[in-house]
Amino acid sequence: MKRTAPKTPSITVSDVAQAANVSKATAARVLGGYGVVSDTIRADVVAAAKALDYRPNELARSMTTGRSGIIGVVVGDIENPFFSLAVRGISDAARAAGFNVILANSGERIEVEKAAVRLLIGKRVDGLIVTPSESRDISHLRDIHRSGRPLALLDRALPELDVDTVTVDDRGIAMRATRILVDAGHRKIAYVTAVDAEGHEYRDLGQIYTSSVRERINGFLTVCRDAGIDRPERYVRLGATSRAETRRAADEMLSGPDRPTAVLASDSVIALEIFRVIRERGLRVPEDISLITFHDADWTSVTTPPITVIDQPVYALGKSVAELLIRRLKGEPRPAERLILPTSIFERGSVGPPSPTSRSLVRR
Repeated sequence: MKRTAPKTPSITVSDVAQAANVSKATAARVLGGYGVVSDTIRADVVAAAKALDYRPNELARSMTTGRSGIIGVVVGDIENPFFSLAVRGISDAARAAGFNVILANSGERIEVEKAAVRLLIGKRVDGLIVTPSESRDISHLRDIHRSGRPLALLDRALPELDVDTVTVDDRGIAMRATRILVDAGHRKIAYVTAVDAEGHEYRDLGQIYTSSVRERINGFLTVCRDAGIDRPERYVRLGATSRAETRRAADEMLSGPDRPTAVLASDSVIALEIFRVIRERGLRVPEDISLITFHDADWTSVTTPPITVIDQPVYALGKSVAELLIRRLKGEPRPAERLILPTSIFERGSVGPPSPTSRSLVRR
């Protein structure tokens, strides 16, 4: 008969306390990351735990401290390089502070976002970082805030919620990018976004419930109107929610007699598909179409020509919002902070003047 080896007994907090010559309560505070102890005692407990190869029982620690050591994160589209890099920043900051991360993807759908929040709360996460898909329906976020569980917002601000928020100046940077196109002589400039509305038709800012996109379109239209461009809103294209939908929008706007001479894309995923369609139609960048995109994705610097980009500090956005949440989880009493991180524009080779044919059409 085969005999099984006896199980090695688990090292407990009591074992660590005895080895460090401290009380069990003191060892639990050090190993659980809560309460106050001296640096000397903390070093002794950590050394004893390492020597004994102590492995924490997460369930027991959660029951003892009321903390899970987990941060829940809900983002719009994890396949988008923007969110992937932001989550990397969150994860790195969380790991450095002793937290783990559970990630959920909303697909920019409010009902999925609500379900993700419910799931994470059910997992007893200590706090949440959310990129809100909408600004009109935030009852679930208010509930988190009222419950006392810390909440922080990534990339999209909600002024009516008094919580830590990290964003960029979306309106200001969209204005700067649009001015580059206007100053190059363009008067038919398209703005393309994944945000959608009925019939994929833009009418006014009241349709746009994603705060960052609303700010960008606002900045884009402001510069166009200041430049005397007639009805610039007719060039706002909604519904680039997938590769197929982006292709549909690009084909439609590039096949018409009044096609734009320049495009401002709201993210690099959209810009890549537009760039492909431009090439497939035998058009050239920037000779026939100028192109600028939000987010300095890897592909933008290796195309011919390389693409002018709005360089958002994506990793820093994630890292900063996690650090704000962790400070609050550690009990720091302070007012909610709203950080606006600086952005840059890398001007490369994808912007030029409109072609002579396009200029003649403008004069008619």
